Amino acid sequence: MSLSVKEKNHIRLVFLGAAGVGKTALIHRFLQDTFDPKHRRTVEELHSTEYETAEGTQVTIEILDTTGSYEFPAMRKLSMRCGDAFALIYSVDNPESFEIVQRLREEILDAKEEKSPPMVVVGNKKDNGDAQKVFWDDVMGMVELEWNCRLLETSAKENLNVTEVFRELLREVNLPCRLSPALRKRRETIPNEQNPKPPMNKTNSCSIC
Repeated sequence: MSLSVKEKNHIRLVFLGAAGVGKTALIHRFLQDTFDPKHRRTVEELHSTEYETAEGTQVTIEILDTTGSYEFPAMRKLSMRCGDAFALIYSVDNPESFEIVQRLREEILDAKEEKSPPMVVVGNKKDNGDAQKVFWDDVMGMVELEWNCRLLETSAKENLNVTEVFRELLREVNLPCRLSPALRKRRETIPNEQNPKPPMNKTNSCSIC
């Protein structure tokens, strides 16, 4: 069930996918406009940022960057239960990563006990070329026709459709969807108990209007 701003003053977006598909890269591109080509293993990171809607309502958006490893099934299940909308990430040059997306979708359906929890499927690493055109057509048919989900091609490296991923997720939870720069904003990374790190405070943000 989609949530409205009036019903909840914070929303959690959960990014899921295999290791190395670019979940962290997409989040960092959106929040910090940076790209690091080196893959670094993520256990779990929670980013928090505040937005103001067109109606003047303050909403906290949490972005959960999850591990691509299947070593932590209990952590993954908890992430799904606590999520309000989900980005399922695969790499366009790796068909096996889409098979993992299919399994993750089934896990979300079980965890949320809903037929259509808010989710967006993202084919990242579009910058690697169009060699997977047939693969893309097959994925589109499944995601948009069978799953009734939005499918986006992205490149964290080239900043292609990155903002659109977040815009679409916010549409799924009935938040105003136009993202624009704001003069002041606070971003911070909230460490989890399993992987404690000092908070990172960033100045600069986006608002919803």
